[in-house]
Amino acid sequence: MDNRNNVFEPLVGNTFRFNCHKNISCFTECCAGLRLILTPYDVLRMKNRLGISSGEFLDRYTDKDLKAHGRFPMARLKMRDDEGKTCPFVTTEGCRIYEDRPGACRLYPVGRASQMTGEEKKTGFFLVSESHCLGFQEERLWHLDEWLNHEGVKEYNSMNDSWLEIIGAKASLGPEEGIQKKVRMFYMASYNLDRFREFIFQGRFFDLFDVSPELKEKLENDDVTLMHFAFDWLKFSLFGDKTIQVR
Repeated sequence: MDNRNNVFEPLVGNTFRFNCHKNISCFTECCAGLRLILTPYDVLRMKNRLGISSGEFLDRYTDKDLKAHGRFPMARLKMRDDEGKTCPFVTTEGCRIYEDRPGACRLYPVGRASQMTGEEKKTGFFLVSESHCLGFQEERLWHLDEWLNHEGVKEYNSMNDSWLEIIGAKASLGPEEGIQKKVRMFYMASYNLDRFREFIFQGRFFDLFDVSPELKEKLENDDVTLMHFAFDWLKFSLFGDKTIQVR
């Protein structure tokens, strides 16, 4: 999650002791020096919370990271330009967008790792034990499922899984001359949902692809439906998967 020294520990029995609160001396220390890669659902929740467009959010609060992934650019949360490189949303009282904070922040101090084994995806969890964190000295005992439910993580994981399939895919992007265009499409459809809505509604998209009137209405008004459709579009446009019906 960040660039400091972390110790990754197994979750023995899927239980751990942890608590974070304003009276703990390390409060908000974990909200600095981050190299936090955002998911599309992270961006959607945060930009809606702030009441700004996807494009404005990306310009103000992110950097495009070209090295975090082997072939796709990622949106990385931009830290403040202060001595501690603090998160732009942290205050002395805590996170000012707490209810819509990124999935990785919700999950902390637990980490999640996924890998494909044949046709099956396996997911595992571990503890991220940072040297400065005193939360592990607290008495509160959590079971993993209890923690995931308490922090609203399962909703984020459900939204992110389709996107993780895309960035983890081994399929070819096709001829070299078309790859850069596909990479730009990936970034736009992943992160700039308002721009993606313009892309499908202001061109000939619905003349070329078979989309029901009911779905079209939802795409115009519902961001979550639009995001799922964007992921289907990426699987179609990047890899040729039959996720969008051609007329």
